[in-house]
Amino acid sequence: MILTYHGHAEFLLETADGKRVLFDPFPSQIGFPMRRVKADVVCVSHHHFDHNYVDKVDGKPIVIDTQGIHTPLPGIRVRAVVAFHDQEQGKLRGEILCTRVEADGLSVLHLGDLGEVPGAELTEQLFMPDILMIPIGGTYTLDADMAARTVKLLQPRVIVPMHYKSPQGGIDKITTLAPFVEAMAPLIPSVQPLIRVTREDLPCQPHLVELTVG
Repeated sequence: MILTYHGHAEFLLETADGKRVLFDPFPSQIGFPMRRVKADVVCVSHHHFDHNYVDKVDGKPIVIDTQGIHTPLPGIRVRAVVAFHDQEQGKLRGEILCTRVEADGLSVLHLGDLGEVPGAELTEQLFMPDILMIPIGGTYTLDADMAARTVKLLQPRVIVPMHYKSPQGGIDKITTLAPFVEAMAPLIPSVQPLIRVTREDLPCQPHLVELTVG
């Protein structure tokens, strides 16, 4: 499995047999480099403009934007769980989906625009992914401290921050990566262009990864 980061909350997962799963595609307004992306499956956490720009996707992708268990293609299982976009039970920004993709013997969890530290029920549903993609920029999502608390609850093997501002792009009113790195000390992020991982080498992967935009 290969995981690459396009900026904001957009990731591309490629399975060992070449299937491509795209998470939360963004439009040009976000400021990160805009590109066409080929994908077989697109997971949309919620229908805000910066997370659901499926028009950029080439091919005829299967779009997953509803809660429940989905099997869009052989060898790929998706479980989408409802959570809140804010700390007031969705009164401010509504609901989102946290999406767990299981493929190649690995569990990859994308938290979308999660805005609440998970309670007991949500923690149980999201517990112990192999790879966790977690928003950390605050204002619209978890901030750095909330994200660090969420990491402790979910106990992922590999942590990948997202939804923060960088020199390559990002929306106003959210922070850079630095506050989250400080909150996760003494962990030091491994800066990488991608994550290439198998079930067998998962224990060798760094615990905290800063994926560069590629």
